[in-house]
Amino acid sequence: MNRAAHVWRRTALLVASASLIWATAALAFDDKPKFGPDAIPIERATDYLRTHPAPDYWAISPFYIPQETDSDCSVASIATLLNALRGVPERADNDLVTPRALLSAVGSRRWKAETAWKGVGVTFAEFKNAIALSLRKYHLDNYRIEVFQPADALGVNLSRLQTILAENERSDADIALAYFNQGVLTGDWDGPHISPIGAYDADKDRVLIMDVDRRYYVPYWSPAAKFLQSMTKPAPRRFGPLAGETGGIVWVRPGKFQ
Repeated sequence: MNRAAHVWRRTALLVASASLIWATAALAFDDKPKFGPDAIPIERATDYLRTHPAPDYWAISPFYIPQETDSDCSVASIATLLNALRGVPERADNDLVTPRALLSAVGSRRWKAETAWKGVGVTFAEFKNAIALSLRKYHLDNYRIEVFQPADALGVNLSRLQTILAENERSDADIALAYFNQGVLTGDWDGPHISPIGAYDADKDRVLIMDVDRRYYVPYWSPAAKFLQSMTKPAPRRFGPLAGETGGIVWVRPGKFQ
């Protein structure tokens, strides 16, 4: 066999092998469901929103925006929070809060770097601090922050979580944001994530996550017990500064600013 024929044959084999690998990977990916068993997409479970006031859902949904980078879920969630609390502006020249405007208003170089493409993301403490700074910058001084950061998924914490979710569901005057392990709910990516809580169906004991990871997800319902597990699962070691980080809920409520 001459050199040219040998090179052609070797190239053809490499291309065929690569194609087989790609096809196998694609098939495995195609066979995996978009949602795991602990996440029900909103369009498959609309009964609660049709038969209950769901004030938080209606306050959040007009302003529900996607994250723009692979690590700025905190920015998208807080921008959604601020818009939901402020409501639709009265005047035509009043802007809504956008992620870019929020980062500019807060002026934190660290937060901007942490939430850029390939950024490390934020810790739970940094997330809470970013909310406090954002409320101050947008003159929402009539709101206070309460934090629920469970140490484990035991029954006492589940009871406390259910109480918080039920109380938060009563009015659109307060909004809750969650820091949780997304994969515990969706069955996919294993890592820390942040999104608003859209509703709580006490009868079925499930919570509506308004996931800002809009590239892959729509809002979904998850069992409260599983939601608690997602907040108590430590971030894997590969997340560097976030390794071992667990989550919780930051609840923004009317009251004296702290």
